[in-house]
Amino acid sequence: MKPLARRAAALGLACSALVGLTAASGAQAFAAGGADSPTATAFPPLDPAALQAAIETRPADGASGAVALVAEPGRVWKGSTIDSQTGRKIPENAHFHAGSISKVFETTVVLQLAAEGRIDLDRTVQDYLPGLLPDTFDPITVRQLVNYTSGLPNVDEGKPPASADETIADRYDYRTFDQIIQQTLRPDDGRPAPGPHFAPGTEQEYNSLGFRIAGKLIEQITGHSFKDEVTARILNPLHLDQTSVPEDDPTMPRPYLHGYMSDDSGRAVDTSEQGGDPSNLISTTADLDRFLTTLLQGRLLPAAQQAELFTLPEDSEGKPVPFVGGTSCNKVACFGAGLMSTPLPNGAVLWGKTGHDDGYANGMFATRDLSVHAVYSVSNLGLDFGAPTPLSGRLLTAVLAPATPHS
Repeated sequence: MKPLARRAAALGLACSALVGLTAASGAQAFAAGGADSPTATAFPPLDPAALQAAIETRPADGASGAVALVAEPGRVWKGSTIDSQTGRKIPENAHFHAGSISKVFETTVVLQLAAEGRIDLDRTVQDYLPGLLPDTFDPITVRQLVNYTSGLPNVDEGKPPASADETIADRYDYRTFDQIIQQTLRPDDGRPAPGPHFAPGTEQEYNSLGFRIAGKLIEQITGHSFKDEVTARILNPLHLDQTSVPEDDPTMPRPYLHGYMSDDSGRAVDTSEQGGDPSNLISTTADLDRFLTTLLQGRLLPAAQQAELFTLPEDSEGKPVPFVGGTSCNKVACFGAGLMSTPLPNGAVLWGKTGHDDGYANGMFATRDLSVHAVYSVSNLGLDFGAPTPLSGRLLTAVLAPATPHS
């Protein structure tokens, strides 16, 4: 993921928009999320026309096209739009850069290694990777890396924000985990070295640096690359043949959703080919849906590690710790290990993740009982990865209370 995307505090904003829309509509049909509620309420049947209308690009969206998949038990809907830059229909099986959705893949690998006894979630980064963190940081556990309570600074903290033209010009840049970690914690460009944001475990804040450190830990513990571990542990067993970890190869597999960014003059520039870091992930709606549903079914992790996905960090009184530094959560922790929870007004809970890369805004979410699950990718023209994706709100509204537009 690119520095600009990592600096975004937007991970949960798309879901926040969904909550507001649901509350406004008074919809009570959303399925309760399995373990989140003793009963499950059925969704209304999927309405293909309403779903297609929801994903169609509108002038205020700041987007050039989208693909989406929505499923209920026994029903799957797939849709796509016209690419406004080319005028061509986007294939429903188009590939796209998944951005921070890769954090869920990474967390799954960490938890698998914990289940194998090769990683202790309560052991510290300083024990596993001595000298990696400056002495200004208190001990940080592996669990705190993946549940966003590390207190670490974010990637490239203190670096002046890049302009649109600079971001586009630098889109092929690629950095290893080590380079990202060192350039953030020990900058050599005159910036002061950033310190901790809070004592580990006392608060929650969206953070990407912790996952770069977790990626390095995976490679050190296994002796294999991040790509090899994700491929062997997740992609191959689940037959996710359309998902790849491209590392520094910018080539996009065909067909693909073209990602665009607007340059400083407002011209759309194709940024589909881009660099990033070893955790880069390219996928499709169908593959991400298969991954998320398999994960929530408990088929990738033993019970103890599965529970980590849904465990919100608590303080000494058993209350969720405060969420700080952004609007992903409503003042209190909403992330478990890797996954984000979004409570809906009727008591249902969505679990999932959004992700951003240059030209792409994505999301995958589901109730724990899989009464509904959805994946979308939007070709996002804007630089502001912190802005909600309007399509996500419209898509959920179309699922909760479909109102097929009349011709």
